[in-house]
Amino acid sequence: MAAREIIKTHPHPISVDRETLLRCIDDCFDCAVTCTGCADACLAEDDVRDLVRCIRLCLDCADACTATGRIVTRQTEPDLGVIAATLEACALACRASGDECERHAHHHEHCNICAATCRRCEQSCNDLLAAIG
Repeated sequence: MAAREIIKTHPHPISVDRETLLRCIDDCFDCAVTCTGCADACLAEDDVRDLVRCIRLCLDCADACTATGRIVTRQTEPDLGVIAATLEACALACRASGDECERHAHHHEHCNICAATCRRCEQSCNDLLAAIG
């Protein structure tokens, strides 16, 4: 992935474990795409009315993940307070979306996949948060 190459060649990278940072970036963007796809799949389900909260939380999570992935990719002159707050918000959005998707996972495989992806991203955000600690 090109993002990994950019981070590895940055002249002034932030001083955190590079693999933890890269995993968080990858997981954030993966989660954003997965949540967007899950919300779209929910819209196509016959029981869409029962999935309104799931759709909302997936879209919120997708936006939080996209913003977080972009913010933590930036290496020049970081404000660790902003990064920490962003990671905390993303982890919270992932937890909420993951919890809601788990409620529907027994009926909808896309929710099962999305819940697992949200859990992975939540963990990656928490790991990076601990690393910048």
